[in-house]
Amino acid sequence: MPGSSTKAARRQYGFWYRLAAAIGKPPLFLLTKRDWQGYEHFPTSGGFITVVNHNSYLDPLVYGHYQYDSGRPARFLGKAGVFKVPVIGRILHGAGQIPVYRDSTDAAHAFKAAVAAVEAGECVAFYPEGTLTRDPDLWPMTAKTGAARVALMTGAPVIPVAQWGAHEIIPRYAKGGPGDRRFKPFPRHRVTVVAGPPVDLSAFLGKDINGRVLREATDVIMDGITALLEEVRGEKAPPVRYDVQRAADEQRREREAGR
Repeated sequence: MPGSSTKAARRQYGFWYRLAAAIGKPPLFLLTKRDWQGYEHFPTSGGFITVVNHNSYLDPLVYGHYQYDSGRPARFLGKAGVFKVPVIGRILHGAGQIPVYRDSTDAAHAFKAAVAAVEAGECVAFYPEGTLTRDPDLWPMTAKTGAARVALMTGAPVIPVAQWGAHEIIPRYAKGGPGDRRFKPFPRHRVTVVAGPPVDLSAFLGKDINGRVLREATDVIMDGITALLEEVRGEKAPPVRYDVQRAADEQRREREAGR
């Protein structure tokens, strides 16, 4: 459970953050049985980064609930399109969340905002995979390097987080809601969120932040998340992490061979 600093830290939550919690938490109380673990690994002060696996559209709400209960508010990076949705966008902007503008001249703004937030002593939460995992068995797949870049630039600790169970309510790629037969709100499902100790990126500190260093640091980050998820699931992950590009190349070669 959160430590003794929770009450002091929770004063950092503003109106919009509290409003988001007031809207999002009641449905989660109805849908989930919560198993929150690992708060002792969250720094009680100073900036830090959390990195989380992603296998359900419900994940951000579940993890948001977990993060809120920690007493350390997080700034999440989210797709810019969500920030344009009426009401939801206003709440996200008001709560200080960070829009990600992909494939545009504004793409660097999210990165700069994340660095600034960490340097200001805040928590920034990343889904390093950038989207729902494509792994057939929902293990973490290869990831983008943004979290590693922010970590190496700021020197902030990176806390790996594994979450599991939300996919039982809204499976991967299900839209959710009464019209989706894959949406299973009842009986309530257990959702587990576990934070681990900071990943060790000391081997990369002081090096030039180039593509190779970022990829290697990202692999270490994903190994940390995967190890936690193995503990939660009681299973071993595949020895090779699922790679979207590699899978696409293999499918292309198979199609060409079948001609």
